[in-house]
Amino acid sequence: MHADAKQFLSDFLAQLTIEKRASQYTVKSYKRDLNCLNTYCESKSISLWTDLKQTDIRTHIASRHRQGLSSTSLQRELSAIRSFFNFLLKNRLADNNPAQYIKAPKQVRKLPKTLDVDQVKGLLEAGTSSIIEIRDVAMFELFYSSGIRLSELANLDITDIDLTDKSLMVRSGKGGKSRILPIGNNAITGIKTWLEQRIKNAEKNESALFISMRGKRLGQRSIELRLEQWCKKKGISEHIHPHMLRHSFASHLLESSQDLRAVQELLGHSNISTTQIYTHLDFQHLADVYDKAHPRAKRKFI
Repeated sequence: MHADAKQFLSDFLAQLTIEKRASQYTVKSYKRDLNCLNTYCESKSISLWTDLKQTDIRTHIASRHRQGLSSTSLQRELSAIRSFFNFLLKNRLADNNPAQYIKAPKQVRKLPKTLDVDQVKGLLEAGTSSIIEIRDVAMFELFYSSGIRLSELANLDITDIDLTDKSLMVRSGKGGKSRILPIGNNAITGIKTWLEQRIKNAEKNESALFISMRGKRLGQRSIELRLEQWCKKKGISEHIHPHMLRHSFASHLLESSQDLRAVQELLGHSNISTTQIYTHLDFQHLADVYDKAHPRAKRKFI
């Protein structure tokens, strides 16, 4: 690519970071996606972004699809390309957005795997035998109690937890949005027990709620591995990951309340269509609601 084209890409990524305040994950993903487009351009001897046509974007996305990328990943790549060209348009560095009307191949949306209430109870009430396990159960309880994301839990500081108010503050959720979440009694008990141990191991000035035995913030991968180890120790053969506890939280809450908007707020979904994946309630319940609510569905018995 031409030197100017590379500079435009650097400027776009800088704008994402500084002006848009996008998360590190978003910037990293966009950079990777646009580097893939750059590789395509080089293979076709395209030196300027403005030389890209709609057919080029279609060819590129089709090639990525053949490489095995999912519809979700392709949609993200297209989103990155659209955003980049919108940046070029805004700065009068391009005349059109070649990705504007291109859609990724559709993919059947799978229902998330969840645990039933008894399985969750067995997982969380298995008993602890060490400081590490006390910390781990506090984390697992918090996942299921609040529906918090893995990245959000890893980023929690002590000051984000209010044990008196039984709530926590997610300061930088997905899309940079903050939200306040309630915490259940079992999670509160687990966190209190953990805090008694944390104070003995935390490094000076370490603000993280969950720390390793070295006294530093626990990373996302370490949290995943601890859940795997916990399940193995308790003889649970099924692969359970932190997001499954989030899914279970959403599913159980929705089944009990039927309040989709409330669950959307708790999960931090910007679009309710994302939350609707949890509406796998049985048909009989839906039929009962219909019969009771629809003015011309009232059944008459003779």
